[in-house]
Order: sequence, then C-alpha cells, then structure tokens
Amino acid sequence: MSKVYSLKTVQQLPISLEEAWDFFCSPKNLQQITPANMGFNIISKHHGDKMYPGQIIEYTVKPLLGIPLHWMNEITHVADKKYFVDEQRFGPYSLWHHQHHFKTVGSCVEMTDIVHYKLHFWFLGDIANSLFVQQQLKGIFDYRYKKIEGLF
Repeated sequence: MSKVYSLKTVQQLPISLEEAWDFFCSPKNLQQITPANMGFNIISKHHGDKMYPGQIIEYTVKPLLGIPLHWMNEITHVADKKYFVDEQRFGPYSLWHHQHHFKTVGSCVEMTDIVHYKLHFWFLGDIANSLFVQQQLKGIFDYRYKKIEGLF
C-alpha cells in the first residue's frame, strides 16, 4: 500500500484579508499562479466565479511528458475569509486533499497551504513520488510562492 505524503507552505502577503480571499477564491486566478509547463486549463463550464461548498472544478494538466490528464476537484469546505478545502474526485492521485488557510498577522495576511496526497499503484507510486512527483509538487508550490510574491 502506498504512503500518504504531505506538503506545507506558508507565505506572508502585504495585502488585506479581503484582497487575499477575493483573489484565491476565484477559480480563474488559478491558471496565473500555475507554471505554464503544466498546461493547466479549466474546462468546466459551470464552476462559478467564487468558491462554495460542493463546487466542482474540472481542468486538464500535463504533468508528465505533455500528456493531458483530466482532473476534477470539489470544494468541500469553505469558511469565509478563513479557509477552503479542495479534494480530488477524479485525477492523477488516489488521494488529494488541499487546505488553504488565511489569517491576518499584523499588517499582512498569512496564507498556509497544506496538501495531503497519495499516489496510485502501491509501492510503484512511492517510487514515482521519490523519483519525480514530490519534486514536481515542490516546484509548483515554489513557482506559486514567487508568482504570488510578484503579484502582491
């Protein structure tokens, strides 16, 4: 049985809680903070403008050799200006649970991402994680960190 892995990032943003919440709760902004080489493209037509519990967002990504993968996430929890959670319903992971937390710290907003994920294919998934998945996810979140820093 393959392991469950986790990744956590924390970033300080020199903006108000309302500004941070408005930006990160809009699905359309996800593309601009995702590396271009991931081939990220939202394909759902009825996902809405802001996050809400039960919202389904579908997109394609090309994480490996430019091969497009279909990914469907559901926004399962939302606490206004505090956190939201997206969980994969269909896609490349056997488990994907991504928490997005926001809180005011002094004159900034502290944004924390916590991802728990598990790969398919038992021990082969663990090998794939060691060889490239873990580094690729870290690279995506490093890219987001820098991109968000530049935006704000």
